[in-house]
Amino acid sequence: MSASFALALDAAHAAAAAQHYPQGALYVVATPIGNLADITLRALHVLQLADTLACEDTRHTQALLRAYGIDKPAAHWLALHQHNEAQAAQTVLERLQAGQRVAYVSDAGTPGISDPGARLAAAAASAGLRVVPLPGASSITAALSVAGAVASGADDGGFVFAGFLPTKAGERDAAVQRLQAESRCCVLLEAPHRIAALAATLAALGERPVTLARELTKQFEQITTLPAAALAGWLQQDPLRCRGEFVVVLHPVAASADTAQGLDVLQRLLQELPLKSAVRLAADITGAPRNQLYEAALALKAQS
Repeated sequence: MSASFALALDAAHAAAAAQHYPQGALYVVATPIGNLADITLRALHVLQLADTLACEDTRHTQALLRAYGIDKPAAHWLALHQHNEAQAAQTVLERLQAGQRVAYVSDAGTPGISDPGARLAAAAASAGLRVVPLPGASSITAALSVAGAVASGADDGGFVFAGFLPTKAGERDAAVQRLQAESRCCVLLEAPHRIAALAATLAALGERPVTLARELTKQFEQITTLPAAALAGWLQQDPLRCRGEFVVVLHPVAASADTAQGLDVLQRLLQELPLKSAVRLAADITGAPRNQLYEAALALKAQS
């Protein structure tokens, strides 16, 4: 056990042991994305309590648990990753149906979003078994929380999670073109050996602000916001900047004066005309993008 975490298990027991943890339930447990101190007290308690620990990499998770003084017999461990998720999920279902508490963890962060776990959770739910989330660390929300990129207005809020883009150049270029048409904040993930290629492709977004978050919560964490066209040059200035796992946040596209005027005109026209006619006229009168006006018209109709 790490000396700095010696009191963690006592704190976890004091904080979480009084809660109810049903048997025959799948516990989807978020784990640290780098800094071990980011584990939650409830996660520590459930990891001790679980009859089976299903994990993306048993060696990685064993190292995490040992840091906190948790030691599980070999029979309690089950590997479940992207290459065996369907088969291993059946083993998990059998153990759940036998009344075991099964905790699932990925290598880092919250399972089932970009990491394995979604198929397991779906299989358990389809079998009528309880699936319990234990929230915690996530590189996606960590990056968004400091990027200042998610608008809070009712009409322009939210974000799009695109995950890892295709590795082939042509497919990646096509994916970036689709993102270029998305006015909301977009979140991508990228590996160190592909970040330079992604940055070169994102240069097509020009002055659109992009936040690069590298090695989040770790010793060499680095977060910077630059125009998309400047990303490749920034990475080339220092080889260390290409190391580590990346979260890439594309900031939302600022509404142009034409768009703002188009929305105002659209609202007036919708009071007198059918939706498609109102959108066409608003676009012709103001020069605002027709697709944005059409989406806004649908939203306005839904609210009325």
